[in-house]
Amino acid sequence: MLKLDDYKVVFASVGLIGVLLFASPTLSLVLRLPGSERFSELWVLGPGRMAEDFPFNVSAGSTYSVFLGVGNHMGESEYYRVVVKFRNSSEPLPNATEGVASSLPELYAYNVFLSDGQVWEGALNFSFSDVVFGQNVSSVGRMRVNDAWVNVDKSAVWDNVTNGYFYQVFIELWMYNTASGNFGFHNRFVTLWLNMTAT
Repeated sequence: MLKLDDYKVVFASVGLIGVLLFASPTLSLVLRLPGSERFSELWVLGPGRMAEDFPFNVSAGSTYSVFLGVGNHMGESEYYRVVVKFRNSSEPLPNATEGVASSLPELYAYNVFLSDGQVWEGALNFSFSDVVFGQNVSSVGRMRVNDAWVNVDKSAVWDNVTNGYFYQVFIELWMYNTASGNFGFHNRFVTLWLNMTAT
């Protein structure tokens, strides 16, 4: 039979374990264990802020919306650059194996400063003008990204297999390097396939 002092030890032990279990989510925000994974997230969501209803069949004169997001899990504050680019299916994407950004020009960029554990989300609205079709080729002259019009001058050949004129909006994540004093490609990118249509 246990004595009263033995019960005190059992209750104190159970109470301490309970307190540690309830406090562990809060402690994880403050304490970083050595070797814990450090990473950044980049994502694109549809107009309802869900991973659905992405624009696909697009045409000149209409505006399309998606949401971009960045999450910082690097263990310290980071300064990010979220870069929007546009390509046809024959132009280069970033090389994830070698960690090299696409050589295509930047159309628009968001500068985002995030503390560790913080998340940013922003709207990306885009539309097209000067779109021409002919001889199994479509051409896009200009693209509006948020409030900025940019000359893109892209062409796509009709794809007989999947039946469309295909382009991609893609987003690269860059991070500020304090040693070099510049932004460098952070080897994260997401893409959004688009089929240009006449209507």
